[in-house]
Amino acid sequence: MAYKDFYKTLGVARDASAEDIKKAFRKLARQYHPDTNPGDKKSEEKFKEVNEAYEVLSDPQKRKLYDNAGANYEQYRRAGGNAQDFDWSKFAPGGGFGGFGQGDGRRQASNMDFSDLIEQLLGRRGGGMPGFGQGFGGAGQASQASADIEQPVEISLQEAYRGATRILSKAGQDFEVTIPAGVKTGSKVRVRGQGKRSTQGMGDLYLVIEVKPDAQYERKDDDLYVELKVDCFTAMLGGEVVAPTMAGSLVVKVPAGTSSGKMIRLRNKGMPKLSAKDEFGDLYLKVMITVPTHIDDNQRHSLEQIAQSLVR
Repeated sequence: MAYKDFYKTLGVARDASAEDIKKAFRKLARQYHPDTNPGDKKSEEKFKEVNEAYEVLSDPQKRKLYDNAGANYEQYRRAGGNAQDFDWSKFAPGGGFGGFGQGDGRRQASNMDFSDLIEQLLGRRGGGMPGFGQGFGGAGQASQASADIEQPVEISLQEAYRGATRILSKAGQDFEVTIPAGVKTGSKVRVRGQGKRSTQGMGDLYLVIEVKPDAQYERKDDDLYVELKVDCFTAMLGGEVVAPTMAGSLVVKVPAGTSSGKMIRLRNKGMPKLSAKDEFGDLYLKVMITVPTHIDDNQRHSLEQIAQSLVR
């Protein structure tokens, strides 16, 4: 098998950070997901390639081995070496061939090719590369030890606040998965025994959460930020206004003399904390002062008098 450029597959630079690789994978996984492209064999194959690339590049040790192999192969090729004669075996995990194929089918390390190296990096033994996440529309990535798989799942901020459920299907059987309140983008929800079967038993399914941006709230860790419109008279004199929260509207007091941009902190009105039951982040209300757009002549005259008495 010819050398595969996993960086090119994900569309990232060779010095890309782990976060950049993860973002690229999620974007491509959604683009080529079989559920999005039913019956499209090319998309299905591309999806497998994307998963394969991510599985290697997302693991620091596998990525290092892959980078070393690739650099040596390029140097060998540029020097005029025959691609079929390049010895990939010296880059295999553990420094050896690792026991590929026992018995009559046993191959020597000197005959190892790039496909064998990838099999080693992916923790597979013989029989070619299995499909990714079979029973979940092709989603996920196989782990080395237990055939765990990952599947990206998008949820709204409201779902992240209240918790959510998803109906998934495996081998023609539907099952419900609960996503706990407080998850963030990058959180992983483990579903035991819903991965792939391996010699060590059934692996687990991990839902990789992505919380979609919200039109009203901005989230920073477990805290939330939202704009609070306050009329200019309430801002000057003080009073009460109705503020939005994820749990519903709430009446809050606005101190007299509040200026635009001031933050009003509501403790424990933010997102639920995933790691601490019954604990919440805070909600920050950013005051945005509004002014009347239509006033009559009498109102204008009164306001001018007030302005003259206040502005000196």
